[in-house]
Amino acid sequence: MIRVAKYHTDFGNIEVLRTKVSGSFIYRQGGCYQSECDPNGVSVVPYIHAIFGLLAQAQASDVLMIGCGGGSLGTMLDRVGVRVTIVDINPKAFQIAQEYFGLPRGVRCCVSDGRDFLRAGRHRYDAIVLDAYSGRRIPDHLCAETFFGLAQTRLKNSCGILIGNVHARHDLDIMPDRVAAKLGNVWEDVRLLDTRGTPDRNALVMAGKVRDLVQPVLLIPPSVAADEIADDLGQLAFRPWHVPRRAA
Repeated sequence: MIRVAKYHTDFGNIEVLRTKVSGSFIYRQGGCYQSECDPNGVSVVPYIHAIFGLLAQAQASDVLMIGCGGGSLGTMLDRVGVRVTIVDINPKAFQIAQEYFGLPRGVRCCVSDGRDFLRAGRHRYDAIVLDAYSGRRIPDHLCAETFFGLAQTRLKNSCGILIGNVHARHDLDIMPDRVAAKLGNVWEDVRLLDTRGTPDRNALVMAGKVRDLVQPVLLIPPSVAADEIADDLGQLAFRPWHVPRRAA
């Protein structure tokens, strides 16, 4: 592993690493790996491909991403003609994503807190993707029921969906279920896509027009690890979500 660059920001230190064998780039902040892409800017992270596949099923053509990291999802969406807006509170994230991770400069990048951005605008999107972390946690105000209520008003009524990436440490970690429960207080249809039995995994919670979504498949294979990603996507499954009333 080669460290290509290191940045000191108001929101923590960011390192850009490059693997010696595959040449893929890694975005690491606060000791946590947040993005990885091949030399062409295509993600090598399975949950990013899962989100991409779900958005393709939903035929989303106007997507808001809250949280940038390396911006790989935005890069992939832009390449298939999707209008993408990315919001991140750290301006350095956009510079890094463009310089090392292939984020097209035509993608609209807005320096703002996600909640503040939604409050300030009136535009309605086909989809909102929530993938914002401070260390290993989603900021509390971005996974509050009031935030989800605000997000609902910024989605198109007939086809809008929200997808959130929620880290789960193990099967006893109820954070994905807690977020799903909060979504369930706002939307009628809520689903949870997960890989039970896998430690330190990414579960996807989704709400809105999600009833007909099916297990996503690999649509844009990266130049490295494509078979492994396809296998990981094959292990994803929709599961019931439940959380005790006192924890919801």
